[in-house]
Formats: sequence, structure tokens, C-alpha cells
Amino acid sequence: MSQSEIKTNVKRILKESHTGTMATVKNDKPHSRYMTFFHEGLKLYTPTHKDADKTEEIEKNPYTHVLIGYEGDGFGDEYIEYQGEVSLNDTEDLKKKFWNDDMKLYFDGPDDPNYVILEIDPIGIRLMNKKGEPPKELDI
Repeated sequence: MSQSEIKTNVKRILKESHTGTMATVKNDKPHSRYMTFFHEGLKLYTPTHKDADKTEEIEKNPYTHVLIGYEGDGFGDEYIEYQGEVSLNDTEDLKKKFWNDDMKLYFDGPDDPNYVILEIDPIGIRLMNKKGEPPKELDI
């Protein structure tokens, strides 16, 4: 599979899948949680509360591992293993860009000072389980 085909499949999965797991390190141990993801190109974005455990964990260790795309149908489901470097972004433009009304459960609105975006730059992406084929590494 060519790099172009891998990238096309990765972008399709990112477009179709919005929920995945995000792992950080807490007390020197892995810590995972489900998150909602948005993307532009290969960069991921996810909303969070500025005082959430993950923000403190990221300040100590800015690297994450994300699994996204598994459909739950069983063997052969495609998904992405995504390694990235995380930064906190609280710019008004970005917060408004990714705001949606489902976030009202957690925040007062896009101007809520507790609402921040985790911006994740890719450092490694692998396409997994393409019908039993070995993982395909995307050149970043």
C-alpha cells in the first residue's frame, strides 16, 4: 500500500470517527479515557476542562497515544494508532471553531474560561487491521 493510499485511509477514518481513547501518564502509569476528536488534516483537537486531570498530566508529559476508528464489528475493523505531542490552546478562534451545543453539558459556551482545546500534533500514525494485513506506517 502506497503512502498516498495510507494517508487517504487515515483521513477517511478521522472524518468518519469522532470518539477514541486518549492515553496520558498519571503517577508514572498509563491513564486512558474516551474523548471526542475533531481534526484538520492529520492534526487532532479535543475539548476539555482546563482543570481536568489530563491537563495536569500533559503539562508533566506532553505525549499521548490515541486509538480511533474501531467500529466494533470484530476482527478486521480498521483503526488508527496515533502518537502525538499535545499542547493546550485556549484561543477564542479555535474554541469557537470546534464548539457545538453538545458541549453545553460541560461548559457555559465557547467563551467559558474553563473550556480549552487540546491540540495534538502527530509524531507517528499507523493504520491497523486492514483486513488482517500488518500495520501500515504513515510517513509524517
